[in-house]
Amino acid sequence: MKLVTFSANGKTSWGAAIDAGIVDLGARLPEFADVRAMLAADGLSRAKSTLAGAGADYALDAVTFLPPVQNPDKIICVGLNYADHVVETNREKTEDPALFIRFANSQMGHLQPMLVPPESSHLDYEGEIAIVIGKGGRRIPEARAYEHVAGFSCYNDGSVRDLQWATTQWTTGKNFPATGAFGPWLTTTDDVPADTRLTLITRLNGQEMQRATTDMMIHSIPRLIAFISVFTELVPGDVIVTGTPGGVGARKKPPLFMKDGDVCEIEIERVGVLRTPIQNERL
Repeated sequence: MKLVTFSANGKTSWGAAIDAGIVDLGARLPEFADVRAMLAADGLSRAKSTLAGAGADYALDAVTFLPPVQNPDKIICVGLNYADHVVETNREKTEDPALFIRFANSQMGHLQPMLVPPESSHLDYEGEIAIVIGKGGRRIPEARAYEHVAGFSCYNDGSVRDLQWATTQWTTGKNFPATGAFGPWLTTTDDVPADTRLTLITRLNGQEMQRATTDMMIHSIPRLIAFISVFTELVPGDVIVTGTPGGVGARKKPPLFMKDGDVCEIEIERVGVLRTPIQNERL
């Protein structure tokens, strides 16, 4: 399934994307308020059976896409998780994953504008693979970590570089409004098995900037889940953004930052394409 959260006709709901459009599962399964509530109630099988044979309620271009999980309890992002990105940043590999937090209110959905804040002109792209937790747990064994994955999504961890680098902590540059693009949907593991080797591509104005595969990660997805679940309990709907490969704009010569009028795309094989126009934030 390709689970979506969307707004249409002044209402927010959740559903599934099919070839013909959007099936409104929120209207058919009102006991689940949203994707997070459905995952928490172990409702994926209900959603799948309800989707079977259903017709589209909306055309794809008739809805506003929102982050697939609009209200996650946690968004945990991984830094420096590809060797080529470690090299281009002049850093060293770490024995354990380098983590930081993104706030849910910094996110936006597919086709929604990513905003360049007036405080900076250094908004950089970071194409990443996001996983969404479907089954919670604490101290999850690495060997069983994939059992806890609901599915995959595309993520652009937009980074305001000058403010990110102003201190040793990255929080400021990672949490401006409408800089975390998430979507277009959550592709569940019944369509893409959790251990699938995935290819990630970032394009800016149609030009390829980044390309990597999941087997190039320094810390694998099971390792990330096992490590993170030691210090915090993972719950359904949590998002883990697994790191960006080399090729970020800040490390190009000359640097290449996103600007008003650009279009950035994050593509993950078998998952989807997340497309965001870039706009200056209007005060």
